[in-house]
Amino acid sequence: MSVSHVTIHDGTRIFFKDWGAGRPVVLSHGWPLNSDSWEAQQLFLAGCGYRVIAHDRRGHGRSTQTWHGNDLDTHADDLASLIDHLDLRDITLIGFATGAGEVARYIGRHGTARVAQAVLVSAVPPSPDDMPVEMIDRILSDFLADRSQLYRDLADGPFFGDNRPGADISQGIRDAFWLQSMTSGHRNAYQCLTALPATDLRADLGRFDVPTLIIHGNDDQIVPIDVGGRACATLVPHAELVVYPGAPHGLAHTHQHRLSLDLLAFLKKFND
Repeated sequence: MSVSHVTIHDGTRIFFKDWGAGRPVVLSHGWPLNSDSWEAQQLFLAGCGYRVIAHDRRGHGRSTQTWHGNDLDTHADDLASLIDHLDLRDITLIGFATGAGEVARYIGRHGTARVAQAVLVSAVPPSPDDMPVEMIDRILSDFLADRSQLYRDLADGPFFGDNRPGADISQGIRDAFWLQSMTSGHRNAYQCLTALPATDLRADLGRFDVPTLIIHGNDDQIVPIDVGGRACATLVPHAELVVYPGAPHGLAHTHQHRLSLDLLAFLKKFND
């Protein structure tokens, strides 16, 4: 188990955790979190015989808070730099939410020469036409007014579905969301969110030529399944869509065990 940094061409230092040994799995986190949001899956998969790498996107967590480069093109190129630095091959790329967009843009820009499989979890809408612009505008307004409280409100409400009757999301999970979010740079997190409505992933998804698993909850209040997972599944050739009934956006925590098992089952299909 190790943690380290890779320095990108512009001097940006990208933090990553490299756990286990075996065929590589690379995890891309969502907005405005960092690689810690993948810890449960990273620990589980590393214990099952895989080398699992999770990085902090630039401007997030322990990576450099750059002034520029807070967009999917740069994030995808940073991911490519990390993959090249570690000389990874036969990778399973797994992205959550904005991280799913990062995976899509990576494949769109860099192809699949090093990629064996892809997984998109709670993916952002591929079409700008389907972006929840009103919600994004509301979040941006709240972000500028009091981003700390915004992160509390997201964690205590729609992100984990804690605003649904009978929901019981632990204080620890909600606190971890807030803590990770607060380690992101103010400008970085803001610009990442403002870039989403102008981001079109349809051509990127059409370039997928590896087995792809798409997982989405049908009670996702952040990215509804019809404009997220289902829309992605129509664009990725031969993609497998798995719907989690009643699951919210943050299903990596609320459905931690099921997601870990589903990822493992998909990984085991390699070379079948």
